[in-house]
Amino acid sequence: MKQEGLIRIWKEEEKIAHIKGWDFSHLDGRFESDQGIPWDYDKLVRKYLRPDMRLLDYDTGGGEVLMSFGHPYDMTSATEGYPPNVELCRKVLTPLGIDFRECNDASRLPFEDGTFDIMTNRHGDFDPVEIRRVLKTGGYFVTQQVGGDNDRDLVEMVLPGAHPLFEGQELFLGSRKKAFEDAGFEILESGEVFTPIRFYDVGAFVWFARVIEWEFVDFSVDRCLDRLLDLQKKIERDGVIEGTTHRYMITARKK
Repeated sequence: MKQEGLIRIWKEEEKIAHIKGWDFSHLDGRFESDQGIPWDYDKLVRKYLRPDMRLLDYDTGGGEVLMSFGHPYDMTSATEGYPPNVELCRKVLTPLGIDFRECNDASRLPFEDGTFDIMTNRHGDFDPVEIRRVLKTGGYFVTQQVGGDNDRDLVEMVLPGAHPLFEGQELFLGSRKKAFEDAGFEILESGEVFTPIRFYDVGAFVWFARVIEWEFVDFSVDRCLDRLLDLQKKIERDGVIEGTTHRYMITARKK
């Protein structure tokens, strides 16, 4: 395809880039990620979750992962702070009887002390001190997180010299475990891994970069056009654009 046609496709991907909840189905067959992670977040949660527990899912997205647990609705609470997802949760979760509350400050959860038996969090924000406050003694926190080095090589491909994600924050397993221990938790399980992320066309990369705007700050097709054309050459040569994801997980219990 000629260059003008490719640019037109990329700008269309840029225009339509949006997400409801945490739905990446637009990239089905064009993108691979989170393959090779040695733990299963769903199994981690189910290892500790019982039907009689009061559950809080913080930064629930659109509630997709929360709903997969099949926990009794009247024992379930959730929060979300991203406005489009807040509206989605109000439409989907609240009518089921799930206690949904808008919240975008992990250090000020809108719940009383000692409310929950277990708190889950997949790729969201968290504050160990505040988590301890809302958990009952012996309560569990189970999380899978995006680490500080996530997608750094991808960002450098189009925005060389960009500041690291959440610069100055220690988003690595060792520092996060220490923060929980300092807050009065016992670490039950933990792990950290770096795995490939792959794109099979530049348009998929463009859509992803626009959606994950907190990592690809100031990205646009116009601004990064020369770099995107270089990536197109890489696709034509290698068939893939490959970067690196950074994930870690922690299961902790309040002492």
